[in-house]
Amino acid sequence: QRLWVCPTARTPPDPAGVNIRLDPGLAFGTGTHPTTALCLEWLDGADLNGRTVLDYGCGSGILAVAAAKLGARKVWAVDIDPQALLASDDNADRNGVEDRIELAIPAELPAELNVDIVLANILAGVLVRLAPEFGRRVRPGGRLVLSGILEPHAEAVQAAFSADFSFEPSKRREDWVLLEGVRRSD
Repeated sequence: QRLWVCPTARTPPDPAGVNIRLDPGLAFGTGTHPTTALCLEWLDGADLNGRTVLDYGCGSGILAVAAAKLGARKVWAVDIDPQALLASDDNADRNGVEDRIELAIPAELPAELNVDIVLANILAGVLVRLAPEFGRRVRPGGRLVLSGILEPHAEAVQAAFSADFSFEPSKRREDWVLLEGVRRSD
């Protein structure tokens, strides 16, 4: 484990680790919820060097900041909530990665944007509605990482993405699931 999430008022437990200084403000994402923890664990084990990432539903920006600190070349942090974008901006600045994180509401994303990895830690119903969008956003061979999914909904979410993605075995924490898919070539 390289990654540590630490409130801004505290000293990081491992100064040599990859430390994320975080103040979530009014946005979701402190690192303690099982879905956020699943995503952080995935990021911690992934090779992000030089990759492009889209964090859709960024909340506090915790996943976008983690991706940038773990080597992502460029991260787009997207949310419909202006408070979330403010928190993400503050946290990117606090962690010295503001130059690699682009903030946007969904309508501001470039139409042609394709990335290596899409992360989305949002509820199952919203994920299902976003399946066509994410299918267009992930490059062939790229990764889709979905969390925010209660176990009874995992099969329906996976089915919504199955036309474009092949899935790895899911990961679970408490009643929550993380799905990881690989974008098929067209």
